[in-house]
Amino acid sequence: MLFTHILPLGISCIIALVVTSSLVRKRIYPIPLPPGPRPLPFLGNALHSLSNTKRPWLTYTAWAKKYGNIIHNRILGIDLIIINSETIARELLDRRSANYSTRPIIRSNELAGLAFNTVFLPYGETLRRHRKIFHQVFRAEVSVSYHEMYSHYANELVINLLNPTSDLQQHTRVYAASLIMAVTYGHLAGGHEGPFLTRTRELLDIVKYIASPERAVIFTAFPFIEKLPLRYFGGGLALIERSRELCPQLLNEPFDEVKAQIANGTASHSLVADFLSQAHDDADEDIIKSVALMGFMAGVETTTSALQTFLLAMVLYPDVQAQARAEINQAVRHGQMPCLDDRASLPYLDAILREVLRWHPIIPLGVPHATLDDDVYGEYFIPKGAIVMVNQWALSRDENMFPDASRFDPSRHLTADGKLKDPFASHFAFGHGRRICPGRWFVENGLWTAAAAILAVLRIDHAKDSNGDRIEVIPEFSTGLVVHPEPFHCSFESVNTAREGHLRAMMNSK
Repeated sequence: MLFTHILPLGISCIIALVVTSSLVRKRIYPIPLPPGPRPLPFLGNALHSLSNTKRPWLTYTAWAKKYGNIIHNRILGIDLIIINSETIARELLDRRSANYSTRPIIRSNELAGLAFNTVFLPYGETLRRHRKIFHQVFRAEVSVSYHEMYSHYANELVINLLNPTSDLQQHTRVYAASLIMAVTYGHLAGGHEGPFLTRTRELLDIVKYIASPERAVIFTAFPFIEKLPLRYFGGGLALIERSRELCPQLLNEPFDEVKAQIANGTASHSLVADFLSQAHDDADEDIIKSVALMGFMAGVETTTSALQTFLLAMVLYPDVQAQARAEINQAVRHGQMPCLDDRASLPYLDAILREVLRWHPIIPLGVPHATLDDDVYGEYFIPKGAIVMVNQWALSRDENMFPDASRFDPSRHLTADGKLKDPFASHFAFGHGRRICPGRWFVENGLWTAAAAILAVLRIDHAKDSNGDRIEVIPEFSTGLVVHPEPFHCSFESVNTAREGHLRAMMNSK
């Protein structure tokens, strides 16, 4: 943990903590703050929160049972508000979005060279320019227009999964990367993990580690740390220097490649190519670089995680898998592959994907917001500058909304007559308010097309060991800002030779 790597500083840190705390005047609030664990002098709730930096959402969910659905937590003088209710999240982040649309200053993010990160930009003109570009490329009607591209890569994914030696982790990642690469830069991932994707994965792992508010507050409490040579501290601090190396490489290399393609007349339509034709100065180019890289990184990470969670659920719940396949076979002709035009006829498949995002949220604590001004919710005071987090894990485990919440049950998203209850794009997994994910339609279309193609052709089952015994699958997930299933074994068997033959013929004709 980042905190434990700082502990060798010993007495210096203790002195700094005391000095820092003594400089912070205790503010008098007009009404009580939301309830929470009793803070310690100087440390606040640091020991409570930092005791489980790997999965803090579990700590906050447990606190909800004791303190309620809105909780105050103070770490080293910084206020955190944790929301454990969809109703409260909608009230504050959606209806009062003007006050909750900025992000906290995460100094570790800036130190790591990630100030360009759209996700963590403060609310303002730069963010609006980023989101305008995202909207032009990923809004609902444009995302649907990519249907041939979705189908091409989904069909390729199915063929790859049929390989007896296939690595589902790699193939799902390449599927997501190929989609996003084609839209952002216009050139492909090449069906394998090339250097760009490998380095992007490394940077994503760093971001997931250093960007959590619980870790980031340490730099706020101990500002002298950033003046020290970070490489000497190892662990999380050493990752910051590595991130500084990776960021300029990833921002510039694919961008410069597209510029070269434009110069020699070989560039295809893409976010970068199209917007370069409109760029007027270096500042415009910097924004395009940032948007393209963040679109790629965020899209690959979320789509890969959701697709792997889908496959995990299909192994563990074969009855759900069978029902979805039966729905596809009834709506789509035997030798044809499902496509987005069939989506309205496949509500159960859509319900499965909603349940994938609920069953194991990809970003369990969401992306933190911050308050621009003081606010009041009910009988509680929310101070200006507080970090506000929506505990998506707690939302997903709300037994009033989702009875038997740990069970994967797509029917909970359907009405009695089999219709979908809510739009996919409004799922809490995509965030709230003005900071809702701008690429949510692209992600959902890519995820839907892949899931439909897989279920139309393949049966996903438990793998067997060398003795022919079934390998049990225990669902385990990684930690960090974004989570995904830990690698698991499963098998893929074709259950529709006509569709399989159709796919192979299409792949061979390319």
